[in-house]
Amino acid sequence: MTVHFIGAGPGAPDLLTLRARDLIARCPVCLYAGSLVPPQVLAHCPPQARVIDTAPLSLEQILDEIRAAHARGQDVARLHSGDLSVWSALAEQLRALRAEGIPYTITPGVPSFAAAAAALGCELTLPGGSQTVVLTRAHGRATPVPERERLEVLAATGATLAIHLSVHVLEQVVQTLLPHYGADCPAAVVWRASWPDERIVRAPLGELVQAAQGGLERTALILVGRNLAQDGFGRSRLYAPDYERRYRRAASGEGST
Repeated sequence: MTVHFIGAGPGAPDLLTLRARDLIARCPVCLYAGSLVPPQVLAHCPPQARVIDTAPLSLEQILDEIRAAHARGQDVARLHSGDLSVWSALAEQLRALRAEGIPYTITPGVPSFAAAAAALGCELTLPGGSQTVVLTRAHGRATPVPERERLEVLAATGATLAIHLSVHVLEQVVQTLLPHYGADCPAAVVWRASWPDERIVRAPLGELVQAAQGGLERTALILVGRNLAQDGFGRSRLYAPDYERRYRRAASGEGST
């Protein structure tokens, strides 16, 4: 018996990985995050599978379901939205399973920030621009953010920010970032990236709150940074004719770009 932790992607069912699909199809028990995993993904479950929405459950109740499956010798597909490496509550589940000797695997998924960038048609790192993407969140009631990771501290780097779980305090986020990025800095809110009802709001940072009013109260990602403009950047040296690397010799007689 094995618990398979699976990143179910940002929402579009065809962004599920092949490995994830195959694991779901062979597990007689499926635990999934209700409001964030689309029903089309659950269609991969075996016909007689025990399918449980974990949204109303506590960690202890989720672990009880896993223990019961373990006692029956049944594999479990444990689905989380996006990718498991950030804000998934994966670590506390793994800690409990290790303590009880219950085996597990981890299958990564397409993260929400990547789906949001695709929806915007953006490369988040650009030659001559920011080379860093910071995945973070605003200080919240459920999980406090350490002082050294507050938005104003991260904003001082000028990096591209992908701010999760914070659209409900968008005005606060914008006010914190304005002194560091300026009112004209490109910004966006992507709501339910890759879902059929995906919604995108793009505006300068100083106008973002007004532009995003109405209907973006959750499952939205805030992106802020000069790279979102997708202009004024240089060309990558990796593909310059005079840049020699392992798989390509520099072209003779050609200048750099």
